[in-house]
Amino acid sequence: MARLAVNVDHVATVREARGIDVPDPVLAAGLAELAGADGIICHLREDRRHIDDRDLRLLRDTVKTKLNMEMAAVDEMVEIALTVKPHVVTLVPEKREELTTEGGLNVTAQPDYYRGVVERLKNGGIPVSFFIDPDPEQVQTAQQCGGDIVEIHTGHYSEAGSESEAIVRFEKIKRAVESASGLDLRISAGHGLNYANIKPFGALPQIEEYSIGHSIVARAVLVGFERAVREMIQLVNNF
Repeated sequence: MARLAVNVDHVATVREARGIDVPDPVLAAGLAELAGADGIICHLREDRRHIDDRDLRLLRDTVKTKLNMEMAAVDEMVEIALTVKPHVVTLVPEKREELTTEGGLNVTAQPDYYRGVVERLKNGGIPVSFFIDPDPEQVQTAQQCGGDIVEIHTGHYSEAGSESEAIVRFEKIKRAVESASGLDLRISAGHGLNYANIKPFGALPQIEEYSIGHSIVARAVLVGFERAVREMIQLVNNF
């Protein structure tokens, strides 16, 4: 049975649209846990466009399940992570001009650098996940760099323009998942998944956890946060 981790970034996005203090992603995280979520995710970006340092500190103090801090692999964020001590860190690529994360981290481009980042975090007692594209070479390099988990980027699959294109992209995810499973890595997946396109993932029992945010927040506008989370949990628990 797979788990659901809820990303609360876009609750903060709504807050920042008006520059006020509501809705509060910390309260949303509490509601997600009450609804049965297995973890909470937040991305502390370098430009603080949604989640801010206050949110991260309060989430660490209040989350009862597991707090996953997504972050760029830069010194500032490493130092913050070592101070706040989230339950796990996910290293992600980051560009200031992007609306949302556009792809996986290219671990093969700088393996020595990422090995050093992982070493610092793990010496601080923090397990490390790599957010990567569905590419067996990226999977293998993430493992060689000391990663404990790989999160497979599902965004390109989610953006497929046709059913045939989605099938081709899903096969790439499947191959990456099989590669990670063979390396004894824990596996999660996320980005762009929603209540419809997640259903084929029932064929990939190796995936332990799904990281989902935007589609839950979007549905919550219509049906409420707890119900939106419960509906997604019901889907992933059937895998």
